[in-house]
Amino acid sequence: MSEFSNATIVKAANVYYDGKVTSRTVILDGGSKVTLGIMLPGTYEFGTDVPEIMEILSGDLDVLLPDATEWQTIQGPSTFHVPGQSKFKLEVRSVTDYCCSYV
Repeated sequence: MSEFSNATIVKAANVYYDGKVTSRTVILDGGSKVTLGIMLPGTYEFGTDVPEIMEILSGDLDVLLPDATEWQTIQGPSTFHVPGQSKFKLEVRSVTDYCCSYV
């Protein structure tokens, strides 16, 4: 899906890692939530409360998912799933545009 209709956008940004990762929360019709953001090059670790679907819209990065032993390379549009109550690592090599859906 390339756009969201009938959505509410929270004005305050979510800012992580000294501003190198930012996102905006979008509340969709029906109450589900996504975040739209940008990651600058760097190494990051994030924790999840609920399962997440990470849609990489553009960028170049590696992801180490929970319980994985090998990094997965992502270049350009791609999607990966992260279980709830877990942590995952990212090695971002270029500015990366993403959409995170909370399942």
